[in-house]
Amino acid sequence: MSRKQTFIMDPEEKAATMYNATFVRPAKFYLSGFSNIPHVKYYYVFLCFVYIMTVLGNGFLLSVIYMVKTLHTPKYMIVVNLALTDFCGSTTLIPKLLDTFLFDRRYIVYEACLSYMFFVLYFGSMQSWTLVTMAYDRFVAICFPLRYHSIVTKPAVAAMLLFAWFFLSIVVALTVGFIARLSFCGSVVIKSFFCDHGPIYSLACNDTSLNDIMAWISFIVILCFPLILIAFTYVCISIALSRIASAEERLKALKTCTSHLILVAIFFIPIVGTNIAAVSSYIHPNARIINSSLTHTIPALLNPIVYSLKTEEVLNSIRELWKRNRLRNINLWKKR
Repeated sequence: MSRKQTFIMDPEEKAATMYNATFVRPAKFYLSGFSNIPHVKYYYVFLCFVYIMTVLGNGFLLSVIYMVKTLHTPKYMIVVNLALTDFCGSTTLIPKLLDTFLFDRRYIVYEACLSYMFFVLYFGSMQSWTLVTMAYDRFVAICFPLRYHSIVTKPAVAAMLLFAWFFLSIVVALTVGFIARLSFCGSVVIKSFFCDHGPIYSLACNDTSLNDIMAWISFIVILCFPLILIAFTYVCISIALSRIASAEERLKALKTCTSHLILVAIFFIPIVGTNIAAVSSYIHPNARIINSSLTHTIPALLNPIVYSLKTEEVLNSIRELWKRNRLRNINLWKKR
């Protein structure tokens, strides 16, 4: 008769097996924020002011578009989408940032950190692609003016925006999801002001090549490709404008693009510059935090101001609403 052999695993061997079979995930991450900067709380107070003005500005713009029926057009559907993404992006980022650093609650749960990362990246990427949709609107308006109303329709714009929301949710979800396959067996200190993708996956102690690839794909999809498309539309617009005989007509057509060009410059120049500097050379964490925080917050503040002050349609609509409310108040006062 042969005896059944039983194998007893050594505790150290068992521990090693468990270590190899599972990922080491920390319960919490620690957001370091700025290092060795005196009176840094004033900067967070400044961001609080930026957030309040962002909410008021975008809320005001959305209210004007809602109340004025002449602005219920495909073009202003895109403006509404931009205002909503600005509002949501700022609300996702700034209140949590203030809670973290003003009230010194720097530890964040692992799962909450990944959710935080997803929504910040998601709304930022939607800002980028909304600017592409705006460029498409200007491209059709100038290059195909007679066919504009048949091409740029509400269903067409809605389909473009919905596709962007859906497609970018997949890209960002994959980017964030690949963080879950990493082990963090060393430091859990994130050298950033939020759960930023690069500073987090650089802390991992296993292979991060897939995360590197996904970071480059996200960079291309969210920043490079939209910028190329916008540049292409403006090359086509420049060619179309060069064929217009009258300099006055060229200037009039170009003025319709100024608001969009300002928004593109405000959004893309700082964020592309920061990313190129981070990839090509060493950038101090404090410099990265300042650039990144301003890049995520200032465009959302300036977008409604640019559209309120630089767009004649919106200015006229604001004047109409003001006159209408003034007349209503006068009539109410007379009735009393």
